[in-house]
Amino acid sequence: MHKISLKDWVILLTIVPTTLIAFSIASYFSYSRYDELNNFLTQRSQSIIEPLAIASTLPMLNKDRVQLRNLMNFTHRSQSSIIKSIAVFTKDNQVFVTSSYHGDANLLRLKAGQVIPDGTIFSKTGDDFIFHSPIVNETLINDATRSLSQDNIGYIAMQVDSSKIRLKQQDQMIFSFLIVLFGTAFSAFFSYRLIKNFTRPIGAMVQAVDRIREGKLESRVTGQLIGELNFLKNGVNAMAQSLGDYQEEMQGSIDQATTDLRESLEQFEIQNVELDIAKRKAQEANKVKSEFLANMSHELRTPLNGVIGFTRQVLKTPLTITQRDYLQTIERSSANLLAIINDILDFSKLDAGKMVIENIPFSMREAVEDTLTLLAPTSHKKNIELSLRVNPQLPDALIGDAMRIKQVLINLTSNAMKFTDKGSVDIDVDSERIENNIAILKVTIKDTGIGMSNEQQKTIFDAFGQADKSVTRLYGGTGLGLVISQRLVNEMNGNMGFSTEQGQGSTFWFTFRCEVNPISLGNIFDNHELSGKSVLYFEPHTHSRIATSEILTDWDLDVHPAQNLAQVNDLLSEKSHFDFALISHDITPTALVELKELIATLSTNVTQIHLAINSNSPNLQEALIASGAKSCLSKPITPERLNKVLLPQNHLLGNTTSTTEENKIPIKILAVDDNEANLKLINELLLEQVNEVTTVLNGQEAVNICKNEKFSMIFMDIQMPIMDGISALKSIKAMTFNDNTPIIAVTAHALKEEKDKLLKLGFDSYMTKPIDEAMLRHCIYEYCDLTQPPHVTTIKNNSLNRTHLHKNINETKKSTIEPAHNNNKVIDWPLALKRAGNKEELAKEMLKGLVQSLPETKLNISEALTSQDVEQLKILIHKLNGACCYSGVPSLGRVVHQIETELKSDVTIDDLEPEFFEFFEHIDNVINQAPEIFNHSTKNKH
Repeated sequence: MHKISLKDWVILLTIVPTTLIAFSIASYFSYSRYDELNNFLTQRSQSIIEPLAIASTLPMLNKDRVQLRNLMNFTHRSQSSIIKSIAVFTKDNQVFVTSSYHGDANLLRLKAGQVIPDGTIFSKTGDDFIFHSPIVNETLINDATRSLSQDNIGYIAMQVDSSKIRLKQQDQMIFSFLIVLFGTAFSAFFSYRLIKNFTRPIGAMVQAVDRIREGKLESRVTGQLIGELNFLKNGVNAMAQSLGDYQEEMQGSIDQATTDLRESLEQFEIQNVELDIAKRKAQEANKVKSEFLANMSHELRTPLNGVIGFTRQVLKTPLTITQRDYLQTIERSSANLLAIINDILDFSKLDAGKMVIENIPFSMREAVEDTLTLLAPTSHKKNIELSLRVNPQLPDALIGDAMRIKQVLINLTSNAMKFTDKGSVDIDVDSERIENNIAILKVTIKDTGIGMSNEQQKTIFDAFGQADKSVTRLYGGTGLGLVISQRLVNEMNGNMGFSTEQGQGSTFWFTFRCEVNPISLGNIFDNHELSGKSVLYFEPHTHSRIATSEILTDWDLDVHPAQNLAQVNDLLSEKSHFDFALISHDITPTALVELKELIATLSTNVTQIHLAINSNSPNLQEALIASGAKSCLSKPITPERLNKVLLPQNHLLGNTTSTTEENKIPIKILAVDDNEANLKLINELLLEQVNEVTTVLNGQEAVNICKNEKFSMIFMDIQMPIMDGISALKSIKAMTFNDNTPIIAVTAHALKEEKDKLLKLGFDSYMTKPIDEAMLRHCIYEYCDLTQPPHVTTIKNNSLNRTHLHKNINETKKSTIEPAHNNNKVIDWPLALKRAGNKEELAKEMLKGLVQSLPETKLNISEALTSQDVEQLKILIHKLNGACCYSGVPSLGRVVHQIETELKSDVTIDDLEPEFFEFFEHIDNVINQAPEIFNHSTKNKH
């Protein structure tokens, strides 16, 4: 925006106001004079025509034209300066007489239809005015009242010239303009003088200040000025002098500061060297700490594994009751010590930021129920009620890290049971928000234990600490459980909190974020046979009663709950027959007698009686069943257990639904993997879901077969000999007619950065080993074009050069995620079966293949470590990781997975020395325990 200068301001404040004022005054007086002249002309004309109209009355009555003309002529001559013409008109608008100097009579005549006015009127025509005045005859009507009668007998018209008035008005306007012009010129003269005496010196001062601002401190304002301007000049010059002095002083200070800074930098350099030395020492100390943890873990777990293993072997031999009790105590103590060691290692991983949260499909209800099944014996032993309520509206198929969710739930529930001597531990699972296929779930664990004081609450999430020292002595533990749980919840984008009251119990809750799996895991019970049937449900505990009632109601059963025996009797009196009775009872010294009496009472009114007790004692359960009960459940009651006892016919062995050729998806899939065991497993898993599977051993074979055949989907391993998965992907997209076929990357391990890289390279998605049916089904339904025509069901295995027809295979059982505690097992045979799709021979073959390859693998990895060959080490570890994913060796798989993660993050071999100690230990454990697993599975088979 343009800035107005001082010169402009002077002009604006002198010339412009003066001009405006002069113009306003001149305009006012000109208008006043103009109006005054017009009024003068009008009044003079009226003073002529109105007396003339009065004088014309008698001649008009007498029709004396001569007298009237003489009167008009006299008036015209005497006022000839303004009058142009005078005419007298009769009542009927006819000319009666005119002056000798008459003009146009028609111009003076009233318009047709215009009435003679009662008074004088005028109109303007050009530069002339036309005045009309009536000639009135007044007659006395009544002498007493002096009333007059007025009668218009004609009118006088007079044309008046206004040109002289106009000239006077113009003269007035010219004079006013001259006055405005003079005032403006006068104001301009004084403005010039003001600009010369004030604005120019000020401009010179501004220029001097600009030069000073640019650093030219020798600049000064010169000349003799007047008044305040001279003071201002002296002030500017003094300021310039002061700035010069300050600059010299500042330059001296800068020189001194520069000298001091050089000295400080030298000191900083010395301190940096010292800090670098301290950093190296700290890194060395951290490395020593890591090695210490790994070595201590190795040194502690090696004898512990021996203690646990031989204790279990001795327990298989004939023992006295006292000996068996002692050995079981040793086994439990060893397992507790092993759990403490694992807690410390988990805490170290979280502290170092090395904990990886997986995203794999899982069943939410199954994960929670597995956790409670694991913890149930503890609640039975303490005789406390453990109950679970899951909102029936929650989605069951989720994608997340089920193992970590269960680890947090186990920690919080174990703590609740640990600090509760009587009462109950209630677990509620609900949702905070579900939108856009993202679920925020909330798990609440409420107990009736000892609670905490305000001081104890402040340190509850501190590492290696509990409420106070007395608690540690009384209840035991490392104090890491809550810390690990809180950090795991944070890793899952959730929160953790609690509320407590000393002596009244505590309520802990945590939230976590999961994706909603659009593909059902197929674990919905078929309960249509129960629809409409009645059940009498006796449960003293409110939370358990509500939770189980919701399950039964959701199955469309007619539920009649009762809190006490009096309510049971009332229900029996109201309704004579029930299809089922579900009776819950706490274990007390008189429990067996009370339950037998209740069974006898109900047997006449109920078809089937089912019991639920806080015990897993087989002897007690058999005694109760012998008393007339149909079945006896161990609490907590889960939907799966309840369904098995209410509909046992749906769970009989061999009653599973087989997967027929018609139920399979009619598509053809290509699987590529260099590990024959992995290839065989993925082949078996895929054949349970699709018609045709082709398998090849490397990327080059995949490219060759893609040139001749069209596939609906391709599962591609990444690291393979001859041609890796990425090169194969590019060749298939560029050189074959499978360019639009979805290709899924399959790898034993993938960091987040590597997964993003795979997607950018062109893979449609990725799967992390181990692969199970749920993950395969998820990928097939999400990425596969199911509109492709069906193919003949064949298996093409280029590595074995054979083709054969696929036979019907039983449908795979629903996918589950192994409990957190299974990660500590050397060989987990149920997990191996699950990874092999519940095919025992396939699981045994894959485990045997892994065990036979371990000595050679151990030797090759040792040589790579000795030669510091990182690339060869990555290849060997990746291949072993893939093999471990399907062989049921969770401990070895976990440490191999961790080592591969660190290697891909460019961690040096020296920094991974503790992990490799643990790695070789796990290899020896697997080799040593494998014969026992093989012998045990063979005996079970026979």
